[in-house]
Amino acid sequence: MKTKKVGSAGRFGARYGTKTKKVVTQIEKLQKRKHKCPECERSALKRAASGIWNCGKCGLQIGGGAYLPESVATKVIVESLKKKEK
Repeated sequence: MKTKKVGSAGRFGARYGTKTKKVVTQIEKLQKRKHKCPECERSALKRAASGIWNCGKCGLQIGGGAYLPESVATKVIVESLKKKEK
């Protein structure tokens, strides 16, 4: 069941409060859309499981964040490695 304000979080009904349901809705919208594949550059990357992302076009399987293919922690690590190389 979906509602106009909270979308897919409408399944929670009257529980947990509106703010929590809106946050859940935003996260689910981001994780369920198709993302850009780093290999073939197409928008075909979908979440298979928590932290596992598959490209429907080239068949690439990568590990990433739970909700997005590239997590915040990954970005921080990559940036710090680039600084260290310089």
